[in-house]
Amino acid sequence: MQAVQPDQLRNIVITGHSGSGKTMLAESFALSMKVINRLGSIEDGSTLSDYAEDEIARQHSLNTSLINGEWNGNKINIIDVPGLLDFHGDVKSAMRVADTILITVNSATGLEVGTDMVWEYTREYYKPTIFVLTKLDADRTDFEQTIEDLKKQYGHLVTPIQFPAEEGLGHHIIIDVLLMKQLEFSPDKPGTMTISEIPDLYRKKAEELHHNLVEAVAETDEELMNKYFEIGTLSEDELRAGIKSSLLTRTFFPVFCTSPLHLIGSERLLNAIVNICPSPIERGPEHAYCSTENHDTLIEPDPEGRTIAFIFKTLSEPRLGEISYLRVYSGHIETGHELIDAQTGQLEKIGQVYTMAGEKKIPVDKLVAGDIGMVVKLKDAHTNDTLADKGTDCRISPIIFPEPVYATAIAPVAQGDEEKISSGLHHLHEEDPSFSIEHEPEFNQTILKTLGETHLDIIINRLEKKFNVSVQRLPVKISYRETIRVSANAQGKYKKQSGGRGQYGDVWIRIDPAERETGFAFASEVVGGVVPTRYLPAVEKGLRETASEGILCGFPIVDIKAVVYDGSYHPVDSSEFAFKIASSMAFKSAFDKAKPMLLEPYCTLRVLAPEQYTGEIVGEISVKRGKIVGMDADGRFQTINALIPQASLHDFHTRLVRLTQSRARYSYAFSHYEEVPQEIMQQLMKEYEK
Repeated sequence: MQAVQPDQLRNIVITGHSGSGKTMLAESFALSMKVINRLGSIEDGSTLSDYAEDEIARQHSLNTSLINGEWNGNKINIIDVPGLLDFHGDVKSAMRVADTILITVNSATGLEVGTDMVWEYTREYYKPTIFVLTKLDADRTDFEQTIEDLKKQYGHLVTPIQFPAEEGLGHHIIIDVLLMKQLEFSPDKPGTMTISEIPDLYRKKAEELHHNLVEAVAETDEELMNKYFEIGTLSEDELRAGIKSSLLTRTFFPVFCTSPLHLIGSERLLNAIVNICPSPIERGPEHAYCSTENHDTLIEPDPEGRTIAFIFKTLSEPRLGEISYLRVYSGHIETGHELIDAQTGQLEKIGQVYTMAGEKKIPVDKLVAGDIGMVVKLKDAHTNDTLADKGTDCRISPIIFPEPVYATAIAPVAQGDEEKISSGLHHLHEEDPSFSIEHEPEFNQTILKTLGETHLDIIINRLEKKFNVSVQRLPVKISYRETIRVSANAQGKYKKQSGGRGQYGDVWIRIDPAERETGFAFASEVVGGVVPTRYLPAVEKGLRETASEGILCGFPIVDIKAVVYDGSYHPVDSSEFAFKIASSMAFKSAFDKAKPMLLEPYCTLRVLAPEQYTGEIVGEISVKRGKIVGMDADGRFQTINALIPQASLHDFHTRLVRLTQSRARYSYAFSHYEEVPQEIMQQLMKEYEK
C-alpha cells in the first residue's frame, strides 16, 4: 500500500457513552468503505473492532481499535474506543491523536454521563467535535428532545444538519438541511443512498433548520456574515467552508443522524467527514517540547521534515509481543528506519510498519506525517513516548490520563508468585497507564488503583490469562496511629538473676503529648549519672522500638516526647539489653496512664456532580463521618469539598456510582490525622486482641 499524503487523510475518533452505538457506527463505516463485506454483530462477537476475547465475552469495547479505509479518494483512520467510564484512559489517548471527535448519542436514551465526560475532554484538547445521533430506527426515540438537551447542555452552537423523516421502527429517510435534499436508504444494503427533493410534508421544517444553520455558520465568520446580510443566504460551498472553519475554532457543533445497525446515514456521514472535517494540514501544527533548546515548538505535518512520531497506545499480543499504535506528526517512518526514543535516547529500529483493520494488520511501505498506524517489538518505547530522527530531542506533550481512585490490595494466591505478579503488572501498566501500582511498606501491601470495579476486574483477568498468575483481593489497610492526651510517667525495672551474671536496668520515663505530625522525640534529663551515659542509646532504642510496634492496636505511636529523667544501675549486672527492656516496660506503663487514643488519616475529598445529586452526596459524606467544608457552582455542576476519614472511602466509589448513575467524579488526597471515635477505637482494639 502506498503512503497517503496529509491533505488526503482524515483522523476520526468515535466516542460516547457505553451502548450509544460507537462500535456499530465504526462497523457501518467499514462496510461502506468495503473494508468488510458484511456487517458484524456485537452479540455474535463478530465486529471488526471488538475482537479481543474479553470484549467478546462482555459485549463491550475494552480496548482502542483502529480501522482505516478509502472514501472519495481520501484515507479515513477511524479509532473506536471504549464507552465504559472505567476505560476512559483509552478515550483520552485516542482523542489526543485524532483531528476530529465524533460523539455518539443514543436518541432513545439521550445524554448520559459518558457524553458529558467526553465533551469535557474535547474542551481540554480543543478538538473539532461532531454529534452523531444513533439508533433513530429503535423504539421510543426522541430526536427533538435529544436536540433540545444537547443545546441545553452544550450551548446554542449545537446545530442539526439533518433530521429524521420518521423516527422509530421502520425509519430509513433523513432530511439533510445542508444539502436541502431527502436521503433515502435501503436498510442493510450499502451503497443504496438515494437523493431526491424534500417532500412538502417536511419542507417547512427543513427551511427553518436550514435558515438556522446558515445563521449559525455566518456568525462564525465576518466575511460570511456580511454576505449573509447582503443576499440573505449562503451557497452550499460557502456553508461547507464555513462549517470546516468553525469546527476548527469550536464555534460550531453539527449534529448528524444515523442508524448504523441498518446502514442508515453512514454514507452521508462519510461524505461529511471528507468534506468538512479537517485534514492534518488544516488541523495545523502540533505542540512539542525540545529539551536542548528548552522551549516549546510547533511541529508542522511535513512529510519531508524530520521524523517525529508519538506512541499513544501499547498492547501485548501472544504471538507478536508488544505492538505500538502511533501517529506520525512530521516526516515519515518505514521498515528499517532507525529512530531514537526522545525521552531516553534509546535507539529503536523500526520493523514492519502496518495500518490496521481491527485485528488485521496491513503492511505498508511507509507512514507519512499525519497518518496513524502500528509497529511491533520496540525495545523500550511505550505509551506517551516520542520517536524521532537522531539528533532530534523534541517530544510531543504527553497524554494526561484520568486519575485512578478505586483502591484495592492484591496478594498472590500461591506462595512465590510475587515476582510474576510484579512483572505482569509492569507489562500491563505499559499497555494501560490509567491504573497505578503502589507498594505500601507499612503493611507490605501491593495496592492497585483503577478507574473503577470493571477496570480492576479486567486487569486481574488479564494478569491471570496473559501471565498465568492468580491474585486475591484484600481490603486496603488503614495507617492508624496511636498517641496520648496527657503527660504521664512510670518506672520500668528489669531485674533477672539466674546464676552467674544477672541483668539489671531501671529507668523512670515521662511522656508528653506533642504537636500533630511531629512524630516521636527522645530526650534525657538524667543528672548525677544515675543512668550512665553509655546506656542512654539503649534506652532510646527500647522506647523507639516500642513506639514503632504500638501498644493499643499495633500501630506506630506518634506526636509524643519521651524523656528519661531518673533510674539506677548495677555496676556488674547492668547492660544495654537490660536498659532497653526496662525503658520499654516504663513506656508501656506510662502510655496506659496517659489517656491513649487512636488517630486516623483524613483525606480532602472533592466531588464534581450534577446539581440534582448534591443532597444525596452530602448525605452520604455525612453518614461516612465526613465534614463538608465548602460548595461551589461550576456551570451545570456542583463541586463539593469535604474532609473524610480514609477508612470511609473503601466503598465510596461504589456508593457514588449508584447514587448518581455514574454522573459524578471525585478525587482525594491525604490531609491530616484526627482522633478516632471511642466506639471505633474499642472495635479496633478487640480485633487486635483476637
